[in-house]
Amino acid sequence: MTWRGLFRIVAAMRLAVCWAVLTLGLGLASVARADIYRYRAPSGATIFTNAPAERAPRLFMKERPLPPGPHMLAPAPRRGLMSLLDQPLPLATPTAYDVLIRQVADRYGVEYALVKAIIKAESDFDRLAVSSKGALGLMQLMPATAMQHQVEHVFLPRDNIEGGCRHLRMLLDRYGGNLPLAVAAYNAGTRRVEDAGGVPPIPETQEYIARVLRYRLAYKLEGAGVVARR
Repeated sequence: MTWRGLFRIVAAMRLAVCWAVLTLGLGLASVARADIYRYRAPSGATIFTNAPAERAPRLFMKERPLPPGPHMLAPAPRRGLMSLLDQPLPLATPTAYDVLIRQVADRYGVEYALVKAIIKAESDFDRLAVSSKGALGLMQLMPATAMQHQVEHVFLPRDNIEGGCRHLRMLLDRYGGNLPLAVAAYNAGTRRVEDAGGVPPIPETQEYIARVLRYRLAYKLEGAGVVARR
């Protein structure tokens, strides 16, 4: 595969994730997809796109479908949202926790790229991280959340990721697989999400969702053998 082809994959997937965040921000009920299709143009060039063309495309990378969730997405401010979309994808690099993340994520049926994205957003892979609000470890578990999920040693990577994946699985189930709502609740709590009737109008939470989506896309590209650069 040529570098031009890889660039087209990155561009197509960036377009898909931008639409996903824009859908979230405008309060649309549809779920954005990031399937990537490959087909050969009459000129002989290989085209990568997230929109199937008339000329029988071949599916190159399939986005895991999300089951229909509650249609309760709340609008987010356009100005802040667009500034977030302008930011480049982070550099996707391997970490010492990748194998462990994949093992635990698979056990709970949670996407590896999503779990890694949340760890990146929460602690930047610092297993001893402590926030000003008292969140602890790689996945920044609050003490009550750690207790809820029976995490005994919150600074041990396996225990922390176990608790974080269990919590994320619970949130995905609670919101019918609706990814933005689950990520919002991971950051702000279920009460704020449900009181707001969707994504709460909290700039920190809306920025967090956009950041997690960008990280998730970078790690999905990493898994496809494409390196996303700053």
